[in-house]
Amino acid sequence: MSKKTVSFVIPCYRSAETIGGVVEEIEAAMAAMTAYDYEIILVNDCSPDDTFAVIRKLCRENGRITGVNLARNFGQHAALMAGFHQVKGDILVCLDDDGQTPADEVGKLLDGLENGADVVYAKYEHKHHNKFRNFGSRVNDWMLCFMLGKPKNLFISSYFAAQRFVLEEMLRYENAFPYVIGLVLRATKNIENVVVEHRDRKAGESGYTFGKLLTLWFNGFTSFSEKPLRIATLAGVGCAGIGFLYGIYTVIKKFVVPDVPVGFSALMSAVMFIGGMLMLMLGMIGEYIGRMYICMNSAPQFVVREIVGGEKEQDGETK
Repeated sequence: MSKKTVSFVIPCYRSAETIGGVVEEIEAAMAAMTAYDYEIILVNDCSPDDTFAVIRKLCRENGRITGVNLARNFGQHAALMAGFHQVKGDILVCLDDDGQTPADEVGKLLDGLENGADVVYAKYEHKHHNKFRNFGSRVNDWMLCFMLGKPKNLFISSYFAAQRFVLEEMLRYENAFPYVIGLVLRATKNIENVVVEHRDRKAGESGYTFGKLLTLWFNGFTSFSEKPLRIATLAGVGCAGIGFLYGIYTVIKKFVVPDVPVGFSALMSAVMFIGGMLMLMLGMIGEYIGRMYICMNSAPQFVVREIVGGEKEQDGETK
């Protein structure tokens, strides 16, 4: 009976000091799991430090490692998609480059797949992120539940394992704004959680700024949900209803108390409120149209400068 191959995909950014330890932990964990073979795909998202030099060194030391160097910074989810295109294994495992996601507990995720799940996400009882990241995670979880239909009891993290068919479904997505969680939820609902430890960050700090988190949320709900447009429609109906009722109130008030002047401030408040809602709705529609325009112009998810390690080194490619 042939062994199943586990493909680890790790997006790397400012991880020159940590990625070597993550790879060592994967190698040690997989050495103890003789039922599986493995490969490691490290994607350098145009990191400004020596991350790719470290990746190149790791590729020379271990023939199971493939390094992908992106031409510019495309973001974590685009880097994951770049790694997905290099996967040859039967099982996909994604984790972080900073050592906070415990690679030595990958067996728990693999056991979940063996027990019939299509995707298994790591769940952390105690997260070792700063307050800003924890707030962003809560907002992201709300968005996933409301916009994409994620079950409320399902914990989503960057550490997960998936069956090959889920990977194949994700690879069918070729537009410029990938959102891996949305792709997973679109592919299957047979998703489970397993509890693992979440560690302190070994070096550096998170690369997620408020701007990057905001971009990620926009990618999620504009690429995989039409609910924002429905909300805009309902808001427009609500504003029209409020304006109509206020107009009736003004007419009745004029007839009942003729000497009371109609307030200019009330009129301006109504105009500003309705105008603001219109601008918000137009902006939402413009966001959708703009992203459609970018996708129609075949903007790439990522551009690969070079691929090293694995079976052979390759020149750059665009996807």
